[in-house]
Amino acid sequence: MKGLSLFTIFLFLGFSVFGQNFDAFQYRTIGPNRGGRVTTVTGTPMLPGTFYLGASGAGVWKTEDYGTTWNNVSDGYFKTPSIGAIEIALNDPNIVYVGTGSDGIRSNIISGKGVYKSIDAGKTWSHIGLENAGQIGAVEIDPTNSNIVWVAAIGNAFKANEERGIYKTTDGGTTWEKVLFVSNETGFADLELLPGNPNVVYAAAWKAQRTPWTIISGGENREGGIYKSVNGGKDWTKLENGLPKGLIGKIDLAVSPTDSSILYAVIEAPGKEGGVYKSVDQGKTFTQTSSNEGLVNRPFYYTNIELDPTNPDIVYSNANPLLKSMDGGKTWKRMSVPHGDNHDIWLNPNNPDLLIQCNDGGANVSHNGGKTWSSQFNQPTAEIYQVAVDDQYPYWVYGAQQDNTTIAIPSSAPSASSPQGTQIMMDVGGCETGPTIPKPGDPNVVYNNCKGRFSVFNKITGTDREYSIGASNIYGHNPKDLKYRFQRVAPIHVSPHDPDVVYMGSQYLHKTRNGGQIWETISPDLTANEADKQVISGSPITRDITGEEYYSTLYSIRESKIKQGLIWTGSNDGVVSITQDGGQTWSDVTPKKLPKGGRVESIEPSHFDAAKAYIAVDRHLLGDETPFIYKTEDYGKNWTLLSTENSGIPLDHTTRVLREDPDTEGLLYTGTEYGMFVSFDDGSTWKSFQQNLPVTPITDIILHRGDLIISTMGRGFWILDNVSALGDKKIISLGEDPVLFKPEDTFRYRTPWGSGDFPEYPSTSVSIDYYLPEDLKSGVSLEILDADGISVATIVSDSTQLTSTKEEVTDMGLSMVFEYVDTKLETKKGINRFEWDLRQKGAWSSNKSRSYKNGPMVPPGTYMAKLTVGEKSLEKPFEILMDPRLANEGVTLETIKEQLALQNKVYDLLSEARKFQEALQKKIKDTSNKEQKEVLEAVLKDIKNDDGAYPQQMMIAQISYLSNIIGRADKKPGNEELERFEELQKQFEEVKQKANL
Repeated sequence: MKGLSLFTIFLFLGFSVFGQNFDAFQYRTIGPNRGGRVTTVTGTPMLPGTFYLGASGAGVWKTEDYGTTWNNVSDGYFKTPSIGAIEIALNDPNIVYVGTGSDGIRSNIISGKGVYKSIDAGKTWSHIGLENAGQIGAVEIDPTNSNIVWVAAIGNAFKANEERGIYKTTDGGTTWEKVLFVSNETGFADLELLPGNPNVVYAAAWKAQRTPWTIISGGENREGGIYKSVNGGKDWTKLENGLPKGLIGKIDLAVSPTDSSILYAVIEAPGKEGGVYKSVDQGKTFTQTSSNEGLVNRPFYYTNIELDPTNPDIVYSNANPLLKSMDGGKTWKRMSVPHGDNHDIWLNPNNPDLLIQCNDGGANVSHNGGKTWSSQFNQPTAEIYQVAVDDQYPYWVYGAQQDNTTIAIPSSAPSASSPQGTQIMMDVGGCETGPTIPKPGDPNVVYNNCKGRFSVFNKITGTDREYSIGASNIYGHNPKDLKYRFQRVAPIHVSPHDPDVVYMGSQYLHKTRNGGQIWETISPDLTANEADKQVISGSPITRDITGEEYYSTLYSIRESKIKQGLIWTGSNDGVVSITQDGGQTWSDVTPKKLPKGGRVESIEPSHFDAAKAYIAVDRHLLGDETPFIYKTEDYGKNWTLLSTENSGIPLDHTTRVLREDPDTEGLLYTGTEYGMFVSFDDGSTWKSFQQNLPVTPITDIILHRGDLIISTMGRGFWILDNVSALGDKKIISLGEDPVLFKPEDTFRYRTPWGSGDFPEYPSTSVSIDYYLPEDLKSGVSLEILDADGISVATIVSDSTQLTSTKEEVTDMGLSMVFEYVDTKLETKKGINRFEWDLRQKGAWSSNKSRSYKNGPMVPPGTYMAKLTVGEKSLEKPFEILMDPRLANEGVTLETIKEQLALQNKVYDLLSEARKFQEALQKKIKDTSNKEQKEVLEAVLKDIKNDDGAYPQQMMIAQISYLSNIIGRADKKPGNEELERFEELQKQFEEVKQKANL
């Protein structure tokens, strides 16, 4: 029976939920509008204001105005957001080739998915192959034939693979030939075509691989070096004269466009052998021009050399810092750029002072050779490690941006006067790695990690007080010698039972009750701690120890929300542990079938059952992209794999995070390397929940006040407002009948009108979700009723049914039918969403599209949404909640009701006065009696403004002005307003008597 039941449920879900379209649910981005890591840039001399950038996790972006604005051009086409190289055809800027897979192989690098081509300047793209080539270091287009293209493939960054090598196509990517291969461990970081003779090709071989505990960059001389072909790749010769003879690592090349005999190479090699080499005879011999350490700073991550296209003696080196040589690579000076960690540069061959350069802060354009730069605050490409929220109203979103600061950003406009199109954000202490977590109950206090260092930030004073465990700088150490091993992104977790209790993880679990002043260690080593993984990272040439490769550390910590002292931990070497007594005793509960060594990215204790928990494990750093999601229902004694081959999550979508809906048991959300998924059956099956979200890794998820908030590794923060409909049981049985889902209770915020600018701050509205079993052309309406059953507004979908806004007044208050057409009340088959703006009836206007619109906001209270579909009506109650901030100002519900009563009176007076004006103007037009006409025209002048600039504001304008004074903010009406209303009422009665209509 049990098997049959599960099978029946699977079929049921397959034909109901998974057949549904969730397009009604759309994410919005809140930024930050601050650039993230950009790994490649290029331009075209034919269009000097046009440039492209390729980001490590944000895809391809294009500017046509010298970097003033940037727009993504790869969304919807690319399978990966990781970009390695972009090249534009020399004589046709419409032809663009992109190699995916960034060449700066950090541990959080995203895999490439081959090569893309555009023939319309980035408007559309086609995938043209090499999907398994991994990271791509360079793409070059034959200047004589744009169908001949070369690709340097580094390969899979995390394992040996046969796809490493140099590839060539002669038919625009229809077919590819591998023309150079060294081994399954050695790929190619760069290639260059000889100016004037594209059959002469240089290629830079690189042995490279990442593991969770070290970086392999380079190898024996036979495993790397520079190769040359003079016959279009048919034959190759290794160049050796004057180059390092021993270990050799990453290499980047540059050939002078003005003197093809000159070739430069920046080479990773031991000691003084590393640096820049120059050949003046097309590679027959080389001479080292400089061993400046800045040229080979962190070579696996940087290593880029470029030449001024008009002068072979002017050389640029992108690393940390950006260096420039004016004497052929002998001496170097530092250049100032908007951000550190430099990756690429492109100079216009017609004007080398016009250039674009990129770094970990984005891309920046210069018109004067790098003296000044365009802004990086116009590229929403931030890599965010985690997400947290506070309990302000509205809430703010927190995270740490790679190679930048921590940030807090409002989820929506924080006030009614917030300027639209302006990014509001705050540095909240700590540093680029995070996490950064606001203290529950006090958003002015923020707990931080910065590469293993704990601190407490105070927003009021701007003070960041550090209380690090061990009080020791762990940079540069062999991890086996450390007392405490901390990952760069060492986890912090605030107890859900006590906001003063904070946990932090090294290889141990630590606990503080007083902001870090006193720490106690409450666990043994909770990692696998294999001795052969505790090594100095960076081999065999360049030592690189930043904490990113510290292995056998805790990576996730969670305490159960329903059972105090029940704490789960997960390590970055695959161990899951549990304590049920606050740390006195511990058990290793790692799933027995979980392959060892993976990173336990997230743990999610159930909100409903203390024995239940979920884990998401990431093994892509071990060369295994398989998603691993497990569930236990007995405190970790037994585990069930939820990411099976047929579960719905593709097998190359490494899982990063899983969260359970706090209101609906079994409703799960998971974030993977390439997007979002949702499960309605406790993880048995999954459906893509990507919607309008760009393809990018989901690093963290949180559910808060009915919203789904995510952080991404390349596109900042995104919010899906009001996901409560997904928790309705009817969502899994949608069929022949319409369904109205219960609207989320909504805070009555006053917000500025939405402008469409970035960031996407919505105007306050109630999201009303409903399902229609078929497309309908008429007969759909939505009515909002107050607690007394009185209609506040009726929204109609069918414009043929209602040609204009109408009202049927029984009194001058709310007892009327306020009905209007809104095309956003969708009538298409499937799930739809309508945003009701909380507005009741406004004033009448002669402009039918505005008549009775934009009335006052309804007061807080209980309301009913009534959906009518043909002959069927469905009702769901919801609450409109008071803005909690108003209480501090002394504003109460009674205050708002008193204000609303006056607003309604003023709107009614305004309606009556406008109708009077309309009738008066008609009478003036129709009358032939000169004396009567003069009287009426005099009355009209008393109530209507004259045409022209700065007219005197007459009676109707004064009534409208009074309505704005009263309704602009929640407040008790002032005596002046009450008296003014009575005065205007009296004036109106007097003009009516004068007109004698």
